[in-house]
Parts: sequence; structure tokens; C-alpha cells
Amino acid sequence: MLLITDDGGENMIFENQTFDQERALYGLNGAVVKNCRFDGPADGESALKETRDIYMTGCFMNLRYPLWHVETARIADTTLTENCRAALWYDRNIIIEESRLNGIKALRECEDITVRNSSVNSTEFLWKCRNVLIENVLIEQSEYPFFEVTNAKITGLKMKGKYSFQYDENVEINNSELDTKDAFWHTKNVTVRDSIVKGEYLGWYSENLTLINCKIIGTQPFCYCKNLVLENCTMESCDLAFEKSSVQACVLGKIDSVKNPLEGKIVADEIGHVIIEEQYCDASKTQIICQKCNGSSSGSRCA
Repeated sequence: MLLITDDGGENMIFENQTFDQERALYGLNGAVVKNCRFDGPADGESALKETRDIYMTGCFMNLRYPLWHVETARIADTTLTENCRAALWYDRNIIIEESRLNGIKALRECEDITVRNSSVNSTEFLWKCRNVLIENVLIEQSEYPFFEVTNAKITGLKMKGKYSFQYDENVEINNSELDTKDAFWHTKNVTVRDSIVKGEYLGWYSENLTLINCKIIGTQPFCYCKNLVLENCTMESCDLAFEKSSVQACVLGKIDSVKNPLEGKIVADEIGHVIIEEQYCDASKTQIICQKCNGSSSGSRCA
């Protein structure tokens, strides 16, 4: 990836200008756009569509569809307002840093994307993107962040969302705080380390979901999972966990209740209740070990 600098070189330079017309800077190849506004009564669209090798810094964007089919760009210290709908679509090789991304559908169908040291308020943030790097990003609010993302590394993410990380594949998350709802549904090969994961119905229908040194909060987590792994995690307000899941779990502290696990091994300091309904699961396929179990059913072993 070409990393464009801000020294201009032989690139065209657009500085301290206001653009409001449609396709204002369409098709540029090699340009610096500095301290410019994309705003005004003309309500123009697609300002930098089909551009290549763009460095944008200190800009204000308040018009729709500004960065479609862009090939190689660095965007720094730039604000995209709530009126900047569908801001980055079908782009490749994009770095976004020290910026604010507002507006619905901020990134979609993009490849080789880096977002760092930035804030986000976007209902549908980062859909169907590939090869993603997220570093020190705050998502203030998003309904469906990270939908159908493939190959992502995420560090220092702090987010508030609802239906997060659905249908993702090959994702690593580290040192993050995820306040969400139905996160990690239908994911494959996702690993979360040293993080707080708060939500309802976490991880349903996932495959190869691993959480290491995490704090997990919320009702009915990890049901219908394949090859679920929890290592040295804590669970708070987690009842009816692991229903119909194949699981290997080592939990520090208490699990409120476990219901009808499919197979595997669950180790915890304490399990409030173990619910085994023989018509729904074979109790002999799951080993459950705890220091203190109240209301344990057949198939559990306490030590």
C-alpha cells in the first residue's frame, strides 16, 4: 500500500476551499485535499468518487456518498457528519485516523481498511469488509457494527452496539470493551482476549469462538455453539448458559446456571444450577466440575 504523505510533492493540492457541486473532485489521481469543506446549498454528491492516491486532512464533509470506488487514500483529522450517508463504499487501501465518522452506512464492501484513534456514530458501521485493522476506536452507537467482516484485527475498541459482529469470520479482538446485545452470532474463527463482553444471547450459532481472560456479562450466553472455548474467564449474570453447545470452559467464579450442554467440559468455582433435560441432551457427554453446585442434575460431577 502506498502511504501518501502531506508534503504535496508533485500532487495537486486543494486547500481551504469549499465544494458543493456533484462529483466536485471526481477521478483525481494523486492529490492533497487540506482544510476543505464539502458542504453547501447545492447538496452535491460523490465528491471524490473514483479517485486514487488521495491524502485528505483537516476536512469537513457534509454531503452524501463522498468516497466511493477510491483506491489508496489516507484520511486524517476529518469529520464526516450525519448527513454524510454511505461515506466509503467499494474502496481499497484506506487509512482513517484521528477522524470522526457519523452518518448511516459509513463503510461497506471495502478491502484493506485501517481505522485508528477515531470515533464512530454510524448505525451500520463497516459491513461486508475484508482485511480490517481497528486500533483505539470509540463507537458511540451502532445498531449493526461489523456485519459480515472477514479477516479483522481489533485492539482497543470501546463500543456500544446491538447486533454486533454477525456472520464474521477470522477475527481477533484484544483489550476491548464491548457493550452489545446479540454479538458474534453465526461467526466462525473468532478469538477475544483480555476484554469485557456485555450483552444478551452472546455467541449463538457460532463456530470456533474462543474467549480468553475475558469478563462476560449477560443472560443466556453461548447457545447452539460448535467448538466454544472459554479460558480463565469470569461470568456475571450469566444464566441458562451453553444450551445445545459443544464447549470447553474454564470459568473463574460463578455461573448462575447451565442448561442442556451438548458435549464437552465445564469447570467453574460455582454453578448455581445445572439443568439437564434428558429428552434434549445426553448428560453423559458433558463433564461439569465445580466447587459447589446447587440443584445439580444427573450427568454433572462436582469436585
